[in-house]
Amino acid sequence: MAGTDHGHTPAAWTGVIIAFIGFCVASAFTVMASPVGFWVGIAIVFLGGIVGWMMKKAGLGQDAPREAQRRQPQH
Repeated sequence: MAGTDHGHTPAAWTGVIIAFIGFCVASAFTVMASPVGFWVGIAIVFLGGIVGWMMKKAGLGQDAPREAQRRQPQH
């Protein structure tokens, strides 16, 4: 995977950062025993996935590799 530059796109970084913030929010409200805050954090996690997907559709993500590009040359 390192050879394909997998995940090094603005869409991937943005989606992961938003999801991480949502995880932190959900974790903090879990410790504070607030179910509403926990579910808001979970919603933010899902929002990160949606934002990343939308950015990929807008051309800021990596296209799926074609079968011919996946094959490694044999030496």
